[in-house]
Amino acid sequence: MREFDLAAEPVRALNAALHALPPDTNETHWRVANPQGKHAIAVGLDAPIEIQIDGHAGYYCGGMNKSATITVAGNAGVGVAENMMSGSVRIKGDASQSAGATGQGGLLVIEGNASARCGISMKGIDIVVKGNIGPMSAFMAQAGNLVVFGDAGEALGDSLYEARLFVRGKVASLGADCIEKPMAAEDRAALNAVLTRAGLEDVAPDEFKFYGSARTLYHFHVDNAGRY
Repeated sequence: MREFDLAAEPVRALNAALHALPPDTNETHWRVANPQGKHAIAVGLDAPIEIQIDGHAGYYCGGMNKSATITVAGNAGVGVAENMMSGSVRIKGDASQSAGATGQGGLLVIEGNASARCGISMKGIDIVVKGNIGPMSAFMAQAGNLVVFGDAGEALGDSLYEARLFVRGKVASLGADCIEKPMAAEDRAALNAVLTRAGLEDVAPDEFKFYGSARTLYHFHVDNAGRY
């Protein structure tokens, strides 16, 4: 395991070393010490490596991730795993706003709570939050799955497209064009797949309620003008 101490070297040096790794590197395990809430740790990675961050991370940790497996042993700031393409990011603590924003693939697991706008404009990412999520989560979410073990804040799924939202707890309110739906076989299969990837396959899908798009806002219609 290669160790990198952010108390002694800057984040720029860490990211430069990670970006220089070839796809077939044998330096596949990294430990990052003393992150101290610094921003943009382990961003833009494009190699199948594992990174353990021992402490709290700041803004945009794991952003634009591709192929890497990143674990944060603490909390994460705004935009963790933003625009992730593949691989996985796991936060052992809480996450701030816009977790997984615009994510196009991969898996984000937050073992604590997530703040507002979790999964905003998600485009294929799978997000699992074992705690609660804040308001305006999954706003304009286009594709992927958001699984919440706790409660969801106001305006969940506002202007939702075709992402699937699964919530085990209470939902404060639903946003425009987001409705509760019966869970069809394909929805249950999607939920099962995400839970299995997250290592939570012992949780029953029937404990969750399923929310999706009512599909009335895809195109402008004068009868819906007040909802835009």
